[in-house]
Amino acid sequence: MKIYRSYEDLPRIKLPLGQDIFISDSTIRDGSQMPGIVMKKRHKLEIYEYLHKIGIEKLETFVYNERDREAVKGMLDLGYEFPEVTGWARANPKDIDSVLGIDGIKETGILMSVSDSHILDKMGLSSREDAWKKYTDVLQYAVDHGLRTRAHIEDMTRADNEGFVFPLIEKLLEIDPDCIIRLCDTVGYGVPFPEVDEPYGIPRMVRRLREIGTKNIETHIHDDFGLSVACSLAGYWYGANWSSLTFLGIGERAGNAELEKVVLFLIQRVEGFQKYDLKWVTEFARFIENEIGIRVPRNKSVVGKNIFAHESGIHTAGIIKNPFTYEPYPPELVGGKRELMIGDSSGLEVIRYKVEETLNELMHVATKVEKNDPRVRAIQAEIQKLYDQEQRVSAISDDELKKYVEKYFMLESIIEKHSTNDVHIKEKTHI
Repeated sequence: MKIYRSYEDLPRIKLPLGQDIFISDSTIRDGSQMPGIVMKKRHKLEIYEYLHKIGIEKLETFVYNERDREAVKGMLDLGYEFPEVTGWARANPKDIDSVLGIDGIKETGILMSVSDSHILDKMGLSSREDAWKKYTDVLQYAVDHGLRTRAHIEDMTRADNEGFVFPLIEKLLEIDPDCIIRLCDTVGYGVPFPEVDEPYGIPRMVRRLREIGTKNIETHIHDDFGLSVACSLAGYWYGANWSSLTFLGIGERAGNAELEKVVLFLIQRVEGFQKYDLKWVTEFARFIENEIGIRVPRNKSVVGKNIFAHESGIHTAGIIKNPFTYEPYPPELVGGKRELMIGDSSGLEVIRYKVEETLNELMHVATKVEKNDPRVRAIQAEIQKLYDQEQRVSAISDDELKKYVEKYFMLESIIEKHSTNDVHIKEKTHI
């Protein structure tokens, strides 16, 4: 009989193909394109430090202007093996030259738009054949100049893959057999279901890339339909060995697959991925919020302020007895902190627990309080009265609870003691 009462008891999932998998971060590149976001050099260096602590293998960055180049030089000067700093280029030799101008960059991504809308409307090319020549020529140029390459196959989930894209990729692999083929779901049309054919089915597309001999497959999924994390994980499941992610999912429009979610899933749910360290991500999120101005929703998984906050009676009672009951992973895994809160749905157990905690803090001695202590019930009645009369729309703070504890557990005891002494004195006087 299997008993699941702790995180260690739960079985982990195994990747069916058993391949080594890696992460390429695009927070500094794609994330910086989020409307209203300005990343200064110090921001980029701090992001790089956090990615290094987490253990991310690679990141990509622009090198178009002086401030980009200065940030890249600052990252390279740190001398870290990971994340490897890689470039990003449009499909022209001039952009490749810009990457080559940064001493220390050994790899670049190259944007290759493949949907007809992108080829004909955005780029203004006259045909798919023109795009084919443009992309193969620039990849050859990068290889001839000693760069490792990634081909960013843009808008692949709205392209004619069998008629154009897969043959193009076969040609790219002739030029550079080790080229990382990035499957770009540019507007989030991809789905993670294995039965769905291309251009939408991420599993089918990854399988086809493997069938044509692609050694290195990377997914880059936008979140317009909310499926980016699911599609990124599906990519791994069906044979991709890389995924391109951003921290908090920042990026254009609805953003990208969130790095912290994918990494957490790998660490906590999949066998063999303890190489990543997430205890920095809550701090990382506060940095992004405070320094760059991106608001993190309270209920955002992994790093939201409510992730380990418990208020309702059933939940808090379970958490007090065994955190595993209602927490899918321990707070320390992501640098979080458990918080038991008192609100309109709180029961006696959490009030008892918080009262006991407050007494221990005030008196500096271990104190035990029973759940049915009339003073605990009195505090609950006062708190519920606030919510019943709609005088309260937020949780009771620790400072407020402290006043209730002082009133019912300390001041009342003093009053009772004084009252007893008064009676004793009167009795003596009467005698």
